[in-house]
Amino acid sequence: MSQETDTCNPGMNKGSRNIIFDRTVETHRGALVTDSCFVFFTKAAWNLYNMFSLVKPPPVFNAHQVPKAFQEDSIISGYRHPRSSATDCILSLFQLTNETVNVWTHFLPTWYFLYKLLTVIFLQDVWTDAYTWPLLVYLVSCCLYPLASSCAHTFSTMSMRSRHICYFFDYGALSLYSLGSAIAYSAYIVPDAWVNSNFHKYYVPVAVLNTVIATATSCYSRFAETKSLRLGKVLRVLAFTYPYLFDNIPLFYRIFFCVGEDCTANEVNPRHVHHIILAFLTGFLFATHLPERLAPGRFDLI
Repeated sequence: MSQETDTCNPGMNKGSRNIIFDRTVETHRGALVTDSCFVFFTKAAWNLYNMFSLVKPPPVFNAHQVPKAFQEDSIISGYRHPRSSATDCILSLFQLTNETVNVWTHFLPTWYFLYKLLTVIFLQDVWTDAYTWPLLVYLVSCCLYPLASSCAHTFSTMSMRSRHICYFFDYGALSLYSLGSAIAYSAYIVPDAWVNSNFHKYYVPVAVLNTVIATATSCYSRFAETKSLRLGKVLRVLAFTYPYLFDNIPLFYRIFFCVGEDCTANEVNPRHVHHIILAFLTGFLFATHLPERLAPGRFDLI
């Protein structure tokens, strides 16, 4: 059976012409949707900008203008009012203070880890595959810690009471992240020779105990520093250092000491090494208050 030919274009039958027409319409519709979305988000961004331009930003103070409990070592400027409202705390995120960078560098990664968590949930059979559950626990802890930290640093200047409560949540979330790491290491990092050993059996229960002790110790350190700043600092550093060292025993062994078939080097090991280096660097900077101690006032906004 011969196909009917288009009189306008003898080389093209009507079926081909209809397909091309439909594709043209779909492309046109897609372009319209894209343009509409672009216009919508552009207008929304412009309206948001205008809204914030009409709002007066909260004042920023120097160290001698705020109570000593709100002061940070070697930080001279960029302090928010110690009795800020919740609105002022949120508005302060869009101006330069000594917490702005800290908040955003925790808040934005939260969405990256949430994306990773949702990717695993939608791409893996997480409801029946028990092997993925430790990964889910770890990713949830990765989401909770930076989110809790960003919220804590955002609202910590509402009052002295809220400051303590905010940092209690911050310390608790950090301890939960440490526990999430231990659960993941127990499932995926422990060498084959250690599986079902006494260490492996008690590894996660001890990590849970460490989480409770670390949270309690770090929270208590906030009251201890009212009597001795050094004592409070030492307690806080120890509260987070010990769980980290214990939780990473399987990782340290696998990377630095393990030999044999169950310790074959792979492409993930260099990333673990980088993570360890950055973790120790973070702990060192937190404990020593460097580099701000070397140049007080120069790093107030970082």
